[in-house]
Amino acid sequence: MGIGTAALLARGTYEALRRIRPGGAGVWDRKNRSGRTVDLCGGPAAVAGTVGAVATASALSGRHRVAGAVAVLVAGGCGAYDDHAGAGDPRRGFRAHVSALRQGEVTSGVVKLLGIGAAGIAAGVVLKERPLDRLLAGVVIAGAAHAVNLLDVRPGRAGAAVLALGTGGMLRGRAAGQVAAGPVGAAAALIADDLGERTMLGDAGAHALGAGLGLAVVAGNGRAGLAFHAAVLTLAAVVADAGNPQSG
Repeated sequence: MGIGTAALLARGTYEALRRIRPGGAGVWDRKNRSGRTVDLCGGPAAVAGTVGAVATASALSGRHRVAGAVAVLVAGGCGAYDDHAGAGDPRRGFRAHVSALRQGEVTSGVVKLLGIGAAGIAAGVVLKERPLDRLLAGVVIAGAAHAVNLLDVRPGRAGAAVLALGTGGMLRGRAAGQVAAGPVGAAAALIADDLGERTMLGDAGAHALGAGLGLAVVAGNGRAGLAFHAAVLTLAAVVADAGNPQSG
């Protein structure tokens, strides 16, 4: 049910936004890396599909469903803010935005970093009982959101990664599988248009899908698994930031 719910919500939201385009083309149209005009409708669609699936995952308790859905919604919302407020800002990477913050400038990247981090920790507090597990859960959720966004540099790349990783997650325990079905269903509903360069996930969609994958990891792992995933995601973020020429 989760994967179907996610796919239907994502596709329905996508088609509705493409018809309505609230605010006009200036709000929704962007040039991708190859210079083609694409829309940002795939981002909110991915958020809607993932949130809907997490919110209806029967294997989770009511509190856990709410915490997970809010974490995905905040991740997508912070990403959407960066898609619009950060458009045209060439700065990329943690160090670039932290450096700007030291100089008194709150960039959209800083808002995204703090907002998604806080949402991950808040969800971890609800989903886990021990302080260390809560912290690790927050790192996994925020780190997974960031990792998928790092992959969103070519049409379909982030969506394909979500499909590959999420499908593996669906094979795990009941709760983890139901949560993983959310980002998988949303990505599956949108990947053809992403590959066809008609839409892009943007920061909104990539962060929401990644947060959904992170939630699946949290739902299916104890401390050892959380620590492993947190270490891998942290290392990936550090390596990516070190290799970014705009982060220096």
